[in-house]
Amino acid sequence: VQLVESGGGLVEPGGSLRLSCAASGFTFSSYVMSWHRQAPGKERESVASISGLGSSSNYADSVKGRFTISRDNAKNTAYLQMNSLKPEDTAVYYCKASRGSISYWGQGTQVTVSS
Repeated sequence: VQLVESGGGLVEPGGSLRLSCAASGFTFSSYVMSWHRQAPGKERESVASISGLGSSSNYADSVKGRFTISRDNAKNTAYLQMNSLKPEDTAVYYCKASRGSISYWGQGTQVTVSS
């Protein structure tokens, strides 16, 4: 099982980034996919999640209207489109695959929002 995030980087406030999470080794469409983030000195927090078939999604209040989670089950990939980025969005972003008591995590990708 492998989850590999990509797309992080340095962006100015107000900018955009799209994170990708490429999955392998499990039946991707059977798992809820979610994005989480952890800023220095803070606990990891949930950002967004999407159901296996992509029919429903949920967002943290702090990112509603700015971030969009999506998935392409044909490509075994989940995405997080991040718009109107703020300095407080700076964190390591992780993707997670969940099904019941089973979960897998990626290694994380750094997102830094700074001028």
